[in-house]
Amino acid sequence: MGRLTTAMMASVLVLAAACGKTESKPADGTAAADIAQTSETDDVSEAALHVDVLDCGKIEVSDLDAFSSAGDYAGQTDTFTDTCFLIRHPQGILLWDLGLPGMLATSGPQTLQIFTVSLDKTLTAHLKDLGMTPDDIDYLAISHSHFDHIGQADQVQNALWLVHEDELNAMFPPDGSTAQVATPEQLALFAMFNPLERKAFRGDYDVFGDGSVVIFETPGHTPGHTSLQLMMPEAGPVLLAGDLYHRSESRELKRVPRFNYDEAMTLASMDAFEARAKELGATVIIQHEPRDIDPLQGVIQ
Repeated sequence: MGRLTTAMMASVLVLAAACGKTESKPADGTAAADIAQTSETDDVSEAALHVDVLDCGKIEVSDLDAFSSAGDYAGQTDTFTDTCFLIRHPQGILLWDLGLPGMLATSGPQTLQIFTVSLDKTLTAHLKDLGMTPDDIDYLAISHSHFDHIGQADQVQNALWLVHEDELNAMFPPDGSTAQVATPEQLALFAMFNPLERKAFRGDYDVFGDGSVVIFETPGHTPGHTSLQLMMPEAGPVLLAGDLYHRSESRELKRVPRFNYDEAMTLASMDAFEARAKELGATVIIQHEPRDIDPLQGVIQ
């Protein structure tokens, strides 16, 4: 979500509230629903990657016009999932995206203009269900810095933040000026990242050094937007799109939201993403698309 949605959601967060250091640590892809069809095996090695798919909120949109600069979504409605991914690797645990603000779990659904946002369970509660605590998270990474992807940074303060340099600079301008979002509520979400140790990067970032989890550049939605490549033991190559696409139709039609940082850059990223998906034969998961998320049934293997 961009400046348009940030401005709208600022008041939502006010309603809900009412009820770092730097360190170094070490053609189309397959439909996402096909992951659910992958046969189970009993001999997956201990080194196998495992991904828990976490429900980090819901966004109901009463008019989708803002999500296509072509104007063909006007008057349509949709419901977006807001999904986080807990990626377990023998060398550590990465949390990809942070969902909606945790305060929504107690305030209940909040509506402003075209958006109704809600959250049933916080990240901490999800981790407890998995027999874990926030201190078990070694790394966190966000696809980008819009409110629906950074809402619960306060719950994982001991993780190392892996962040694209351009996204970091958009959140915390190097000249010390205030980020252009310039709403107190969004700036408060950014402030939750200040205590975190961070590792900034450009290009591809191989999280564990073995090619199994790679963050790669897909700028345009925001200056330093990224997507995630996973090499899964059963499902094979999987690409998490971040907000490169919001809907299946957006991927099929190459639709760009009106509020994106740079439309031409977005279209170039779409082409590069699709080339990667084709080369790998990858499953593509659109993180806001229920048709991609629901069939996973909470796990990627």
